[in-house]
Amino acid sequence: MISRRKALRIGAAVAAADTLGAPSILHAQTKTLKITTWGGKWGEIMKATVLPAFEKEFKCTVQADQAFPYVPKLQASPKNDPLYDVLHTNSNEQWNCVVEGLVMDKITAKEAPNVGDVYPYAVSDKIVGVSIFTSAIGLGFRTDKGLTKPTSWKDLADPKLAGVRGSYIIPVNSLGQCHLMMLGKIYGKGLTDLDAAYKALEQLKPIKLVDFTGQMEKLLLSGEVIEAVIHDSGVYRYDGQNQPVDFASPSEGVLALEQVLNVTPGSKVKELAFAYIDYMLRPDVQKLLAEGVWYSPSNKKVKLDAKYDAKLLTTEAKVATLIQPDWKWYNARKEDIDARVTKILKG
Repeated sequence: MISRRKALRIGAAVAAADTLGAPSILHAQTKTLKITTWGGKWGEIMKATVLPAFEKEFKCTVQADQAFPYVPKLQASPKNDPLYDVLHTNSNEQWNCVVEGLVMDKITAKEAPNVGDVYPYAVSDKIVGVSIFTSAIGLGFRTDKGLTKPTSWKDLADPKLAGVRGSYIIPVNSLGQCHLMMLGKIYGKGLTDLDAAYKALEQLKPIKLVDFTGQMEKLLLSGEVIEAVIHDSGVYRYDGQNQPVDFASPSEGVLALEQVLNVTPGSKVKELAFAYIDYMLRPDVQKLLAEGVWYSPSNKKVKLDAKYDAKLLTTEAKVATLIQPDWKWYNARKEDIDARVTKILKG
């Protein structure tokens, strides 16, 4: 038989346990972070190493969607309960999303401390969210076809490249859109000189056009194109494989293809989302992915091995060659541009 005094002690202990236990039980629940991420070699490294380490450190589960495109799926989900907590995509799509209120405007060092160590381009006024990596869009070429290494964007218009030069279907690919804007800069008054760009595009026919960089890589490797618009990692990833391809950075500058992370305002796990972005900007994580897929790291403190450091954008002088288009401006005109370029290239 339990005495009244003992019963009171037990009751008090149970009450205290209830009071203290509720928060600890909630804390023990495993949080889920929903993100987007690329496939291919990037996806392999993420799933094998990067994401498991993040899950272990932050005691969470990461659900990674690799089924591109992501933006239509995010648009279809409720803003107060978005399909993703962190959106990884390129700058042109991030700008579309911020205009629609689907992502945050900026990620600062207050939310993710490592943002304080990035190159200026990663948080410039041309960026929504924060860029964790960049690639240089320039010219890829075959080294076994008697070509002189291109030094200018104008080299792609060389008559001997008729039918064996390559670029992208402008309405569906941001590299094609970047190339169009660069034509305005090279042949006209600047990136927004569409009249000059359209005229220059006409002069590039006949030209092979593809949807995605992976297709352009295949055309270059097979020799179906011998010079083409491509980002540097699409060529450098074949380093050491005895492929007769190389990359050239035109003297007028290279266009930036940024890998941007952003947080959805309606995310239920915002602190975890910010922690993920901070984690992706850590020097050790940046080095692993940069050397795995030949992307230039945004964190200035990253020290790459010599062969990567020699080719990627790893100094203030190198990143100064990056040209960042005004995607807000472009997206506002995209429908008219798409109609015009489709007419030009089908004509």
